[in-house]
Amino acid sequence: MESPLPLHVCHVNNLSVILNKLHAFLHCIAIAFLIYYRASYLLQETRAISIIPWLLVFASELLLSFIWLLGRAYLWRPVSRTVFPERLPEDDKLPAIDVFICTADPEKEPTIGVMNTVLSAMALDYPADKLHVYLSDDGGSPITLRGMREAFRFAKWWIPFCRRYRIKTICPQAYFSEAESDENFGDSEFVTEKREIKEKYEMFEEHVMKAVEDGEYGNSRNHSTIIEQIIQDTSGENETIRQADLVEMPRLVYVSREKSPEHLHHFKGGALNVLLRVSGVISNSPHILGLDCDMYCNDPTSARQAMCFHLDPKISSSLAFVQFPQKFHNFNEHDIYDGSLRSGYRLQWPGMDGLKGPFLTGTGHYIKRESLYGNFKHKGIELAELKDTFGESNVFIKSLHQSYEHKNVNRENFSNVLQQETEVLASCSYEHQTKWGEEVGFSYQSVSEDFFTGFILHCKGWTSTYFDPSRPQFLGTSTTNLNDVLIQGIRWASGLIDVSISRFCPLLYGPSRMSLLLSMCYGEMSLFPLLYCLPLWCLVTLPQLCLLNGIPLYPEVSSPFFMVFSFIFLSAICKHLQEVISTGGSVYTWRNEQRIWMIKSVTSHFYGSMDAILKLLGLRKASFLPTNKVLDEEQVKRYEMGQFDFQTSSMFLVPMVSLMILNVAASVCGVIRMIAVGNWDKLFAQVLLSLYILIINFAIVEGMIVRKDKGRISPSAILLSSVFFVTFLFFGSIILI
Repeated sequence: MESPLPLHVCHVNNLSVILNKLHAFLHCIAIAFLIYYRASYLLQETRAISIIPWLLVFASELLLSFIWLLGRAYLWRPVSRTVFPERLPEDDKLPAIDVFICTADPEKEPTIGVMNTVLSAMALDYPADKLHVYLSDDGGSPITLRGMREAFRFAKWWIPFCRRYRIKTICPQAYFSEAESDENFGDSEFVTEKREIKEKYEMFEEHVMKAVEDGEYGNSRNHSTIIEQIIQDTSGENETIRQADLVEMPRLVYVSREKSPEHLHHFKGGALNVLLRVSGVISNSPHILGLDCDMYCNDPTSARQAMCFHLDPKISSSLAFVQFPQKFHNFNEHDIYDGSLRSGYRLQWPGMDGLKGPFLTGTGHYIKRESLYGNFKHKGIELAELKDTFGESNVFIKSLHQSYEHKNVNRENFSNVLQQETEVLASCSYEHQTKWGEEVGFSYQSVSEDFFTGFILHCKGWTSTYFDPSRPQFLGTSTTNLNDVLIQGIRWASGLIDVSISRFCPLLYGPSRMSLLLSMCYGEMSLFPLLYCLPLWCLVTLPQLCLLNGIPLYPEVSSPFFMVFSFIFLSAICKHLQEVISTGGSVYTWRNEQRIWMIKSVTSHFYGSMDAILKLLGLRKASFLPTNKVLDEEQVKRYEMGQFDFQTSSMFLVPMVSLMILNVAASVCGVIRMIAVGNWDKLFAQVLLSLYILIINFAIVEGMIVRKDKGRISPSAILLSSVFFVTFLFFGSIILI
């Protein structure tokens, strides 16, 4: 008997594997010579210069070499995949899917954008009776609930339209605002219906905007539970709705969990676990699609593509989740803030897919419900132990073992008993003395709940896959101003360092539970904010300070070890450039990534690392600031022109500007010193380093001196930075001398 055709195939790029390993081998040899050079100097009995700057620079080089070495695991075996959704079983045999969408603040996350995400999820190409969409509103806002009702009313028109004409762009806002390819539907019936749907969408937008203007935002910190299944209301629309009623609608449920200042709510991880419990007693689908509120479904086929992995008999038993890349609709060719996250989704995730699978990211993943229940779903476990783990709800505990969909739940409304049960499951005290967030559900160990949850799943033996089709399956809104980029960077850095300095540090906790290469990937991701910010702070200050005082820290140009340092520097730069070009970028992309890496390392990564350390010491409480999704027209215009917007806090500006002043001074004084004194060969490397930093970060110098628009660096920030620079120069020179 012939085996069935595969649902997907995996491709290994053998040429890339060979080139990556060859480069790593040569780079390692050069690093070994660097270490020999530094160590041999430390063993000398007499030294020409102070030992302190030498030790600090050596330590920085070792840290950078270590984080670089960890990163080689990503390039060990990168793979790509192809799926065959046409080979899936019939619709009646497909498993059900619950969609989880989280929002927290209607002021920072505009309601109209959230509702477009909801509508796009409802329009997925999947059997309507097996698709259930849940929106978690942590803000407890009446505006969001009213928006849900309006969205469901419009969905009765939008979903039949998408299915009838096989519309690819299933987010209505994107569909009506962009030039959609409709050449296959040029008949008058389609054009007429499209015009009607557009008019209804504009009416829907008006209703939502009116709700925003007239409504109240609510108290996001203190509110009771509200759970409502949005049902069809045809009052006043009997004639026009009947045709649309012929199409079955996916279930749509609004969930606002109870919140109280006296209880920990665990941010997004807590909201996801509430959705996990509430959906468990309503639809209990075996697979869950997780979406951020601004990450809409751009293509209707993602669910079927994900099922090509989840239903593959060769991998399905151990597969926890299928991860799609985060892609964005609003970044341009300049991408000055690296909003596309190119390195992650074009290199790191495919590289991990060749091991045991990529990280779990907070959106665009199809995760198996069973994987989030630990080992407690197996039969034979005592009821008391199940209640200690999952809480006191008998209905939810029954959902662990019974059929995927409860027969007593209809699509019109909940029974009173079920309504009360869901409200109990969403109460802020339900998780007390249970194992939610520890052994079951999404983890509370870190504000980066997605990263840590994925790590624990891999430690338990689960695997994951990464799929990046040519057409983006999900599109979101990228940050387009420096302030939001750096604030977001602080949150990400803090969450990652939370994991690295805990008992779950991937380099210590991981190797006995997963492969060494996968542990290295998790270790690199969790440590990179700290292991980049410390060396970068050292390398953009100490060599420059020594240069101002005539102290050499690198080999003379005539020394053979100068070639070693030059090779390492050029090897790293050229490898980065090669990766950028091979993934569709340009030299400008490379420059922008180098620049934002330096800026983040000395600002958001530093502050995020300090935040995590202070939380560990009990000196600071965990916090979570949603990224601002409201676009400012002036900021967007500057972004589209490729100009940095420096309208941000002094805590970000002062480090950047101070370091630029230091590097300008070091470059000028270094050149003068080489000409006047004649020891150019001793200081050449330090002058070159300062000039490189200035060239890459010229946008900061431009913001200080050239620009006069609102996005420039303010004179007060420049003055404060100058004071900081003089203070550092004075005390630093005293220590060196």
